[in-house]
Amino acid sequence: MFYTEMGVPDRIDARFELYTLHVLLVLLRLRREGQKGADTAQDLFDTYVSALDNTLRELGVGDVAVGKKMRRLGEAMYGRMTAYEKAIVAGDEEALATALGRNILEAGAATPETRLMAAYAMRTRASLADQPFEAVLTAPAWASPTPAAA
Repeated sequence: MFYTEMGVPDRIDARFELYTLHVLLVLLRLRREGQKGADTAQDLFDTYVSALDNTLRELGVGDVAVGKKMRRLGEAMYGRMTAYEKAIVAGDEEALATALGRNILEAGAATPETRLMAAYAMRTRASLADQPFEAVLTAPAWASPTPAAA
């Protein structure tokens, strides 16, 4: 649905954006669990970064260039997570849609598609909040990408 109905381009950079958004949603949920959640969030973040490194290598990026590309990805990741988290925590769907539009669609502004993504992210945050810690760890239930029919 992200690609077919929300206009996410099927490119590696757009996949990175979706991956980052979903990791952030889980990190936000884990932070509510005190030290146990903080430790798990750190493990998730470390796995996320390792997966990015592995993907670069699978794409044929040489050892010498991986460090430089990882630095750029790290800067992008922190920028995205900061912008997305601020909007999500504030419950500001329009700000999130604008950030998603800028980063995923390179639109510079919110679009109808990124508003759908922002609403999905907010529903997912609420869904993850309602799930027990163990469920989030083993099989988180993500919100539907499209809202339920009224």
